[in-house]
Amino acid sequence: MDKENKKEESQFNGVMFNAYPDSIGNKLSDTLDMFQLPEFKDTFSLFYVLPTFFNSDLDRGFSIIDYNLNDELVSNDDLVALEKLGICLKFDIVLNHLSVASPQFKHLLKHGETSKYKDFFINWNKFWQGYGNKNDDGIIIPDEEYLNKLFMRKSGLPLLKVVFPDGSEQPYWNTFYQKTTYNPIAKQDLDNIKQLTSQQANSICQLVNNSIAKSENLDALDLGEFNSYKPAVIKILKQKRSYLGQMDVNAKSELVWDFYNETLAKLKSFGCKILRLDAFAYLHKEVGQSNFFNTPGTWNHLDRIKKIADKNGLILLPEIHAEYGANLHDEVAERGFQIYDFFLPGLMIHTIEKKSSTALLKWAQEIIDKSYSVVNMLGCHDGIPVLDLKGKAINGIYNKGLLEDSDIDFIMETVIGRGGKVKNLYGPNGKKISYYQVNATFFSALGEDSKKMLLARAIQLFMPGIPQIWYLDIFEGKNNYEAVEKAGEGGHKEINRTTLTISEIKEGLKKETVLKQLELIRLRNIHNAFRGDMSIQQSKPSEIDILWENGEDFANLKVDLNLLTYDINYSNFS
Repeated sequence: MDKENKKEESQFNGVMFNAYPDSIGNKLSDTLDMFQLPEFKDTFSLFYVLPTFFNSDLDRGFSIIDYNLNDELVSNDDLVALEKLGICLKFDIVLNHLSVASPQFKHLLKHGETSKYKDFFINWNKFWQGYGNKNDDGIIIPDEEYLNKLFMRKSGLPLLKVVFPDGSEQPYWNTFYQKTTYNPIAKQDLDNIKQLTSQQANSICQLVNNSIAKSENLDALDLGEFNSYKPAVIKILKQKRSYLGQMDVNAKSELVWDFYNETLAKLKSFGCKILRLDAFAYLHKEVGQSNFFNTPGTWNHLDRIKKIADKNGLILLPEIHAEYGANLHDEVAERGFQIYDFFLPGLMIHTIEKKSSTALLKWAQEIIDKSYSVVNMLGCHDGIPVLDLKGKAINGIYNKGLLEDSDIDFIMETVIGRGGKVKNLYGPNGKKISYYQVNATFFSALGEDSKKMLLARAIQLFMPGIPQIWYLDIFEGKNNYEAVEKAGEGGHKEINRTTLTISEIKEGLKKETVLKQLELIRLRNIHNAFRGDMSIQQSKPSEIDILWENGEDFANLKVDLNLLTYDINYSNFS
């Protein structure tokens, strides 16, 4: 990393708050009111505000419609207030996809092959033409040699079929979420069906709408005496259906890069300083590769987006979940990027529950030795990563993980036993190939033990890197099973996204462990020692001894894992 970027990065070395715009109260201004409470004085220098800050429609913000302010939650006055508080912003750009409700995809649906955005997204069949064969549904199934290499985030092929104006169904690449909804029909929708009486039309509508209400498979739709009209009715249903989905963009299109240029400039105008690259590892697509962190294509895309970021004075933080043994974190860091410390949450649980600091401190020493620039966390809007801790074979050589598989299994069993929900990865055949993460609040993952939560926070704040703090963890939030049930299929993430009212915040601030967390955060945020160097002092496996020094300023953490206690000594702080 060049000297200018290092200098800029050092300006953002405080503690980072992490929440949605409406995680506290009803909108962003309620979070700003919380920041101005005396208990929050000097606690945060940065705010990672999640993407419902912008206009979006699902996955709690990660399906972007456009990058304009979501005026239901955010106002320009909020941006002014954050600047006055001296809090810098971190945003997401979701590089890999946009919502089906984005202006670009809506234009494609309206104009089909004549749309200026016809190449902005990836037509699955065009991509795989010549590398597979069509099935009965008109979808090209890639040849086995290509299909078996694909990295899948969900079961089944990653595509969504949409209807073009000419009535044809076109499959578009869709790595993440999708949903197709068949909408009820009315008598006038059937006006173009010849020789159909008004009474017959009413009867068909009743049969169809009853089937839709029962979520029945429309291929098995039985119209009884009106079955001769079924093909025409199905065609109408398909034309009227609506979609939700995160549609993969085509990085080979210059229009996509024009969009990135416009978006980064806009985010800069909102006060963005750090930009998280969400799902960037899926952006590059190529036949014969896994289409997850393809090389060298992904690096080429990163270099290009970095040039745009540099032009706008933005620090990039690529988000990537991969096995430690894949060494991708090391490659990303070597190219001058900040990296996410997705290893810390699992290591922290292992350290506290096993009462052994060996694995945790080995990772901390690697960060120091290799001069990684990291952002770390305990809880976050997503799950507790477990895949990241694993080893992986590269070119026939097995690279060890940060933990043995048995230790990772222990973490999973512990968190699941305390109510966590598992998220898996899938192969092309729809079968599970690996676990991915466990969704839970970090407090519940620790057995809802306030002593463990406070100890975990103390250790996190003395680890190298920028500490990112999930709002719910400060207030010892518990697993929200009601929210999971209400969200339905795929709603596991809601277990850790409970909205807190201002009255709940004020009540939480009466708890000693909450106030102690905020005291620790304040120390980490403003003490000069943390702008210096960190060293790990020799200690027993059941102990931790970390020292930060900057000139005459110091801060020292000593932990006894057997007793679950810590002691902090520091200089010149009030």
